[in-house]
Amino acid sequence: MKKIFTIIALLCIGFYASAQKKSSTPTDGIKPVGTIKNLSDSALLDVVQRQTFRYFWDFGHPVSGLARERSNVAYDYGNEVVTTGGSGFGIMAMLVADKRKWITHDQAVERMTKIVEFLYKADSYHGVFPHWMDGKTGKTIRFSRKDDGADLVETSFLFQGLLCARQYFNANNDQERHIRDVINWMWGEVEWNWFTRDGRDVLYWHWSPNNGWAMNFPLRGFNECLITYVLAASGERYPVSPEVYHRGWAQSDFFKNGKTFYGHVLPLGFDYGGPLFYTHYSFLGLNPKGLKDRYADYWEQNLNHTLINHDYCVDNPKKFKGYGPDCWGLTASDNHEGYNAHSPTNDLGVITPTAALSAFPYTPEYSMKALRHFYYDLGDKIWGEYGFTDAFNESKNWYAKSYLAIDEGPIVVMIENYRSGLIWNLFMSCPEVQQGLKKLDFQSSTYHINQ
Repeated sequence: MKKIFTIIALLCIGFYASAQKKSSTPTDGIKPVGTIKNLSDSALLDVVQRQTFRYFWDFGHPVSGLARERSNVAYDYGNEVVTTGGSGFGIMAMLVADKRKWITHDQAVERMTKIVEFLYKADSYHGVFPHWMDGKTGKTIRFSRKDDGADLVETSFLFQGLLCARQYFNANNDQERHIRDVINWMWGEVEWNWFTRDGRDVLYWHWSPNNGWAMNFPLRGFNECLITYVLAASGERYPVSPEVYHRGWAQSDFFKNGKTFYGHVLPLGFDYGGPLFYTHYSFLGLNPKGLKDRYADYWEQNLNHTLINHDYCVDNPKKFKGYGPDCWGLTASDNHEGYNAHSPTNDLGVITPTAALSAFPYTPEYSMKALRHFYYDLGDKIWGEYGFTDAFNESKNWYAKSYLAIDEGPIVVMIENYRSGLIWNLFMSCPEVQQGLKKLDFQSSTYHINQ
């Protein structure tokens, strides 16, 4: 089972070990930024959200406005690589920044206009974007030898952000109307049904004009890809049928669980839950509160997954240095060996700040303990110009100097969902999403999607 989990987890994180650098002012090392003493909980959340947002604002690509994959230089992928999914997370972070007035609304409109106009001209395949693009030209940068075309999961992360932006920029003026129009044009052109591979009852992650379906990776649950099925069912021109969800996503050896770990029942997924990003990526916009279908209560799923992760770190069976009630959180990130999908069944002693901090909606008390420890006790090692660096391993005396878009974005967004519900409210207000959820037989006590 552990081998199966490792293979699936590595595939599902998209082999994020690859990297790129900033084209103008590289930031290969952490720039020290002093911490502020004696902050209230609310003030500390402000500081962390705002500093983390700078990754997407100050470090965003100057031409496209999209998010760079990571801050450090690794491998030889050039200076201009931007990431599709991470850009969706960055768009949602920008909406938070506008709402909290860290930037002006005019600045947000200007950046959003730059982003959508760039994306509209960028490479896509049956309406689906590649994992990586050149931030200057919009041309595909291959992610691996045969992954040189459409990436359906990354595109779903991007559209989670774009649909939130469409709902947010609702003013009756030419600029915001233009943003909405371009997003709607791109949204309508996504051929979700193409990715059933000639009408099969499952979605496929990749398609390439050069390699066809050679990547051959069907999306089966449970992992971070729930949002892909929700959006595929929500499509208006090229949707998928409910059977694709029920016969594809919900049919696998690692979908249903039902076992108890540290006193918490886990409805779905791998034993001990797997890496915590499963509770974050699909649920940046999709509100799990009161959200249920025939398979699970998704608040229970995400809460218990998080509690299992927390309790495992407190238990610390492998006796790693630093683990405890104020230092927990296992998920995919950089580590002292490269990159891995860390979890209780794949524990290398690596704590990743985004794991505990993006869990604020689920475990606010535990997350605040971790935040205060990361900021005040470890700040001189992991706090810098874009917030917390990616990960650390105190047993190895290793502290990352890198920042990753897919780890920084959920910190801003999920803390905001805990504080105000902003992004959840925007995404769940989309009429297409409500219809897609209804189509898949979801129910919600928070949003009346079945009426």
